[in-house]
Amino acid sequence: MCNNVENDSCRCIAEILTVINILQQNASCSGDCCLDTCDRGFLGCGTTTFNCNTRPITLYTCSGNGTPWTMPTTKENIDCSTTPGTCSSVFRVEKIDGCCATFRVLAPNPDTTQSTTIPYIATNSFFTMNLNCVCSLKCLQDTFVEGV
Repeated sequence: MCNNVENDSCRCIAEILTVINILQQNASCSGDCCLDTCDRGFLGCGTTTFNCNTRPITLYTCSGNGTPWTMPTTKENIDCSTTPGTCSSVFRVEKIDGCCATFRVLAPNPDTTQSTTIPYIATNSFFTMNLNCVCSLKCLQDTFVEGV
């Protein structure tokens, strides 16, 4: 998949992200019981009183040597390798267009009284990534993110 020049080489990742994006757009809880996979057909509610609206993910690039992709939680030009507290490796897919995907950076919830039920907050930091650069993704527990 890495550095592959075929137009459909990102199909695997793009299809999973498309499913996640559709689920987030039509977020509602279901009583279905399926495998807890990235392309599970519903967003799980867990034990929270909130309906889930996000399936947070972590991305891994072909050249990342197993280190998750990180991006700043603000629109400032920040070097995540030198200021890790201002960056995050947790994202919400916002849009898929062929092999390009736009993601919103999610930040850890600073409100420790809510961090167990609402672990992430939405930021106004977005990025678009060529999915040919992504070799794997990890789905985290479905959750509610306010403001998305």
